[in-house]
Amino acid sequence: MANSNVQIRPPAEKKTRWAWAVGTFFGAGLLKPGPGTYGSVAALALWYAAAHIAQPTTTALAIGTAIAAVLVTLIGIPASTIVAYESGREDPGHVVIDEVAGQLIALIALPAVPGYAILGLILFRAFDIFKPWPVRRFESLPEGTGIMMDDVAAGVLALITGQIIHHFL
Repeated sequence: MANSNVQIRPPAEKKTRWAWAVGTFFGAGLLKPGPGTYGSVAALALWYAAAHIAQPTTTALAIGTAIAAVLVTLIGIPASTIVAYESGREDPGHVVIDEVAGQLIALIALPAVPGYAILGLILFRAFDIFKPWPVRRFESLPEGTGIMMDDVAAGVLALITGQIIHHFL
């Protein structure tokens, strides 16, 4: 799954609108270069805006972010499966809903301040791009599950690392 250019079947002639909207995170995945980074930045921007508009307690923000991450993951699995199938690619680069889920996970327990928001972004993107063990292993899961779960694992590693850094700073 690491190579998003591997064509596995001919692209579909018709696109499932809801799946493409979700899978590309409303077009963020269609931006170049680095669509995954655009997906992560879009998720971060929405999280940051929601935190500052709603002004939840730290606990409420963490719970809300965790719920959002679970929902995005659950909706992202079928959406990414459909978009991959309709694209004719195993793990198309324009599918960024997986980055959205992973980025939200990385932000679960971080304060909604610029320094920590950027830390969460950098940690998640690093784990997503370099895919250390065990992140890479999740790519072998079938279809949308594999597309989503390696980024979920990268998000968990970013969350743990972010919490260690937060604790010592």
